[in-house]
Amino acid sequence: MASANTVISYIRDVTRFADFLELQGCGDLASATKEDILRFLSCLEESGLSPATIMRFIASLKVFFSRLTDVGIVRQSPALNVNSYTSASSSEKTLPRILSAEDIDRLLNQPDTADPKGCRDKAMLETLYATGLRVSELIALDLSDVNLTTGLITCRGNKIRSIPLYNAAIRAIENYLILARMKIANQNEPALFVNTGGGRMSRQGFWKLFKSYTEKAMIQEDITPQTLRHSFAAHLLENGADIRSLQEMLGHANTSTTQLYARVVKKTLKDVYTKTHPRA
Repeated sequence: MASANTVISYIRDVTRFADFLELQGCGDLASATKEDILRFLSCLEESGLSPATIMRFIASLKVFFSRLTDVGIVRQSPALNVNSYTSASSSEKTLPRILSAEDIDRLLNQPDTADPKGCRDKAMLETLYATGLRVSELIALDLSDVNLTTGLITCRGNKIRSIPLYNAAIRAIENYLILARMKIANQNEPALFVNTGGGRMSRQGFWKLFKSYTEKAMIQEDITPQTLRHSFAAHLLENGADIRSLQEMLGHANTSTTQLYARVVKKTLKDVYTKTHPRA
């Protein structure tokens, strides 16, 4: 039987892989592929971890996925034939996609706030970019989780955390509560964001409206709501936020996951330099 320290190590390693999957928009652990694992290991290697530590991650993932196979959650372990930490893909592919400030502005300005539905959509999009919440966390928000006086939202995901709201997001939520929510929400519905039937907004419902707004904004890249979370993180780092504070706001279990955004910022700066310096 594994020791308590070994079990804790397994949990920590698998949690870090789960954070990586979420960062990449690759789905959950049960849908992970061998390629996902190889990209993860490549990222670990580039962060400076020793080969011995990376092999420990491989062992942890093998044990975890073997258990999922035993209980029938997955048909075959994606870690089955992973015996090294050499990535099959370039490090470029491990970096999340980030929107420019101009693309963000266009997207957030798409909803028609004269319409109750558009007023709600504006509030959701502003909240997502203001806080870096996951979609599951956004739609799980209740009225009691929002304090517009202090400008804070309480997220009750894997760990409870309070995240500030910028002024435009506060105004968007205020307008939604005053002008729209009371017209469409069912009586005694606790959810902050509701669908046109009056109940809690679903993940599928949000994805559908998000896609329609990205098309209206004529954003050429193929993006998901997760892209707003990535953009939130990268833009904060670009403007001087520290890794620890960002980790707290994102709800990451490990700072190494958050540090991937620092690589995005460095790459962006390098690209700008290469394109604009006269002697580059």
